[in-house]
Amino acid sequence: MASTTQNASTLNSNTNPLIPEEGSLLQQPKAVWAVFFACIIAFMGLGLVDPILPAIAEQLDATHSQVTLLFTSYNAVMAVAMLITGMISSRVGIKWTLLAGIVIIAIFSALGGFSSDIWALVGLRGGWGLGNALFVATALAAIVSLSNSGTAKAIILYEAAIGLGISVGPLLGGWLGAMSWRGPFLGVAALMVIAFIGLSILMPKSHSKNTAKSKTSLMDPFRALKHRSLLVFGIAAALYNFGFFTLLAYAPFVMGLDEHGLGLVFLGWGILLAVTSVFMAPKLGEWFGTIKSMSIMLILFALLLGAMGIWTSTQWVVIASVILAGALLGNNNTLITTAVMNAAPVERSTASAAYSFLRFIGGAIAPFMAGKLAEIYNPSVPFIVGAVFVLISVVFIWFNYKHVNHVDSVESAH
Repeated sequence: MASTTQNASTLNSNTNPLIPEEGSLLQQPKAVWAVFFACIIAFMGLGLVDPILPAIAEQLDATHSQVTLLFTSYNAVMAVAMLITGMISSRVGIKWTLLAGIVIIAIFSALGGFSSDIWALVGLRGGWGLGNALFVATALAAIVSLSNSGTAKAIILYEAAIGLGISVGPLLGGWLGAMSWRGPFLGVAALMVIAFIGLSILMPKSHSKNTAKSKTSLMDPFRALKHRSLLVFGIAAALYNFGFFTLLAYAPFVMGLDEHGLGLVFLGWGILLAVTSVFMAPKLGEWFGTIKSMSIMLILFALLLGAMGIWTSTQWVVIASVILAGALLGNNNTLITTAVMNAAPVERSTASAAYSFLRFIGGAIAPFMAGKLAEIYNPSVPFIVGAVFVLISVVFIWFNYKHVNHVDSVESAH
């Protein structure tokens, strides 16, 4: 999610502020709505499998740590793929990159629906991550370029698609998962076929391929990490993602709910995440500054994880903590994205790729680690360890404060 907002900033920075932005948010060409619909489906992938994790473990005779690998493979492939999406889209164009992402998601989610082995499912989920990386890295560029209401309103439309996808994903996963754990995988594949047809027909041909001068190099994100500020935020995001994905991947196992119940809990989580990321986070940054607001959100999130670790066997505490965490994570995602965009004097798309690479590494390690900690010790330990990692991210940011404090002055200048 954060990386998509970063791409928004990239496009927004290239807009002429002297040109007035006219047009209603809802009066868009059909091509924009086709991309919007496809975005919702793509972002469902983040929380779609949450409600069916216990069912997969039971029906495929898998351990909790093996099932959490569905998040690990997805995020690991996403991390690597984020480094190449810019290189690909700058050569084949936005439309073909979007369509390629949709095809890959459809194929791997469908194959996952027919799988009968946990290891095959883990591998196929990684393929889904590749398709998702290709799609989300370029979808915003498509919406902005096709929209007739200006960049700012196009970005709001895109953020709405993110929110709907993250919110509806667990609900759909719970509904389809109540019939069979295979349902969510096959459902996404079917929806992606519809999205592919819609984009193929409604989206115009991409602009001509970029010139060699504007082509993105594979090494550009690595060169960007030479900037201390960008490296600090990337490492901090990797650390707090230990908490984020411990909650997302392991909490379903301790709530004691069926597929419908888990879907509703994560629906509440997703709604709060979406609303706060769009409406509340900018206000917090304006009132308290980006770094201070981000640190407050992370400390509160660590406290919630700590409460989940202490009262793991108290169902209502875990459920309430998961839902409330959505608000804290929504705020933090937007705040740290804002910080990343103002962190270093590099192309914002390059900063996005470098940051996303580090961020998703944390998201890849955390789910499997949470499952193994629970198996070795007890179900409370993953949440306590996640809380510690989140607190370390705050300490790390403040230890490097002199390298990152310029982001608030840059933001206020805008």
